[in-house]
Amino acid sequence: MWTRKELKEKAKKSLSVNYWKTVLVSLILAFLLGSTGSSIAGKSLTEKKDTDNTVNTEYQTENVTDNNSMNFPFRTTEDGKLEFSDGNSSYELSNSPESIPGRIEHVSNIIDSGKFGAGMIIVLILVLVTVVLILIGTAIAIDILILNPMEVGCKRFFTRNLNQKANVSEVAYAFDNNYKTVVKTVFFRDLYTALWSLLLIIPGIVKMYEYRMIPYILADHPELTSKEVFAKSKEMMKGQKWHAFVLDLSFIGWGILSLFTLGLLGTFYVTPYRNMTNAALYEKLEYGRLAIEEN
Repeated sequence: MWTRKELKEKAKKSLSVNYWKTVLVSLILAFLLGSTGSSIAGKSLTEKKDTDNTVNTEYQTENVTDNNSMNFPFRTTEDGKLEFSDGNSSYELSNSPESIPGRIEHVSNIIDSGKFGAGMIIVLILVLVTVVLILIGTAIAIDILILNPMEVGCKRFFTRNLNQKANVSEVAYAFDNNYKTVVKTVFFRDLYTALWSLLLIIPGIVKMYEYRMIPYILADHPELTSKEVFAKSKEMMKGQKWHAFVLDLSFIGWGILSLFTLGLLGTFYVTPYRNMTNAALYEKLEYGRLAIEEN
């Protein structure tokens, strides 16, 4: 059996030995876990909205200036003909469909009828939906193919850093070691957790703790299949879910204290400390279990 005290003592000791690299990898992991497709799409839509507002404001400003300084040069005479006036003299223009003024008048009529506006709105909506779908699809692909394997690499860094100075290059470990299994396993972990969470909150939390050791196992045992990884994580967390939950709760005080430092304490101490503690939990469950089996 393990205690929170022994896990945290080892975590603090390991953190002090390789501090800055641990902080860096913790920042990388926080970015990986916090990145979502919605943030990418949201940023793009916000930038588009700001751009549209800027263009619209400039147009309105120019339009007001022009209206105050001069009159519109085209007008229709009483007999229906198009006339151009420069203020001093007037010129009669052809308004046949083939002429430029005629085409201008034709387009103007279409706009006034509302057909042009409705069509443009439909086109803009279709374009917007297409862009959003592309952004969401791209974000999901990046998450599955790049960010999830990097999460496994970060967990490998923390476990190795418990007993030696690990290198930041461990973050890319999964790309060269059973990459397909890593991608498949982490994808289904996220999918199963999400599906369980849709049913009820409690089952989702239970599954989250049941699958907690999956990235550590993938980092430590790249030879295992996806099915074996799920089974191993389930076995390791049997009877440990509540204790792991209490371990997480023990960091709440640190989180509150971090708020008073605008997150600086969390970035430079609490998050690396918690990551190393979780790695120590994996080490205790994995190698403590192996030691019992050998005896």
